[in-house]
Amino acid sequence: MAENGNSSLISVQNLCRTFQVGDMAVHALDHVTLDISQGDFVAVMGPSGSGKSTLMNILGCLDTPTSGSYRLMDQEVSDMEDGLLSNIRNRYIGFVFQSFHLLPRLTALENVLLPMRYRKQDEDVRIDRDRVREIMERLGIADRMQHHPNQLSGGQRQRVAIARALVTRPSLLLADEPTGNLDSKTSEGIMTLFDELNADNQTILIVTHEDEVARHAKRVVLMRDGKIEQQVLQQDRPSQWT
Repeated sequence: MAENGNSSLISVQNLCRTFQVGDMAVHALDHVTLDISQGDFVAVMGPSGSGKSTLMNILGCLDTPTSGSYRLMDQEVSDMEDGLLSNIRNRYIGFVFQSFHLLPRLTALENVLLPMRYRKQDEDVRIDRDRVREIMERLGIADRMQHHPNQLSGGQRQRVAIARALVTRPSLLLADEPTGNLDSKTSEGIMTLFDELNADNQTILIVTHEDEVARHAKRVVLMRDGKIEQQVLQQDRPSQWT
């Protein structure tokens, strides 16, 4: 259900992911169908065990489905081997996590540069320090370039993580509970930043259990028991999910 009329970025059809736990099959995703257009901003919500993190891992090419189709940038990626999936991740996807995942011995600048260095190993990519500076200035952390993570506040560390995700100009930005470790004021600042990025046509998918975070999205996908239970536009959603 692509709602903004732009070209399709993601098309998922009947996606299933089954894990074998002993002699029991656990259906983490059960025939999920979802379309996301370029420039969309989607929040995925649901209780623990609903399948939202499994869905994000597959969309981020960190995992592969048991069955079904996943097309990203008009490429079928559901059955790609690990090496090809790694190339897709590096080329098209940026990740932001709740726990930041910054390397403590590297400065903020060096952490942001990491994706460019990884890509340079596989292809002729010039490390564009002007691009890095532009991103860090936009995120308000240019004066923290030479600081290490333990010298930064939680909000600053998350901004470094966002800069790292954006530096390669990803087609898709995936965020897994990106405000979960932040206070309410800092969280609102991070979500305002996501709003600004989306206004510039950055496609964003965010996994969250926080209603206030989901309110920033254009569309909310509610999952339960491995299925998509509801998809609603922001203006049509209830005042609070139950």
